[in-house]
Amino acid sequence: MPLWMRGLLPTLLCLALAPAAMAQTAATPNQVVVAGTVPDEATRNAILAKVREVYGAERVVDQLGVGPVVAPPNWSGYVQKLVSPQLKQVSRGQLDINGNNIELKGEVANESQRQQIAADIATSLNPTYAVRNALRVAAQEQTVLDATLANRIIEFEPGSSVLRPAGRNILDEMAATLLKLGAKKVEVIGHTDSQGARDTNVVLSLARADAVRSYLANKGVAPSLITTSGSGPDRPVASNDTPDGRARNRRIEFRLGQ
Repeated sequence: MPLWMRGLLPTLLCLALAPAAMAQTAATPNQVVVAGTVPDEATRNAILAKVREVYGAERVVDQLGVGPVVAPPNWSGYVQKLVSPQLKQVSRGQLDINGNNIELKGEVANESQRQQIAADIATSLNPTYAVRNALRVAAQEQTVLDATLANRIIEFEPGSSVLRPAGRNILDEMAATLLKLGAKKVEVIGHTDSQGARDTNVVLSLARADAVRSYLANKGVAPSLITTSGSGPDRPVASNDTPDGRARNRRIEFRLGQ
């Protein structure tokens, strides 16, 4: 039973009552998208009100539905406790509330913050809830990778894993950065828009990530330092309802390894 909220600056919050809704979620860096399925209108309104209170109504995108799902006792109240201002300290994050199971992902500034946020979440719940702290301390090298990519899109030929010249130019810069980072491991993650079959898009996203890995290897980056994965359309950063949004969703992401 998942409910999902995605992204302020760029915090990502996930509240779980209906997994299928997750693939439809999208946000720009200044938005929080609340998506999923909850059991009734009162729960829906209460959760949205809390998110708007914390983040500001102008930043909240409502994609939350009502459907035939069953929530644990007092679930809405616990969810509202979890949506607290401290979540703004998490970047590149995700709060996943799937019934009684809570998972918090993302990056924070230091280890003390990592432990404190998870501890505060645990103490706000009753013992029937299980909390998984998947937060990690942000690495300085990740900032360097982000600055190199600079929110640009690595372009491919339509429906293929063939890099376009503009994409190769960006990767030339990325290769130079990776070589400066030495033996740091990096994951290359491929993403697509939602057009077409999901399974096909997942395969395509991995093929594109692999193409990036091969290109970087040809530029001198050790292949052993690069892993690849493909998320297909499951982690959009913009709406798939517009050409511009779909273009932004067709992207390559670079994540520093642990």
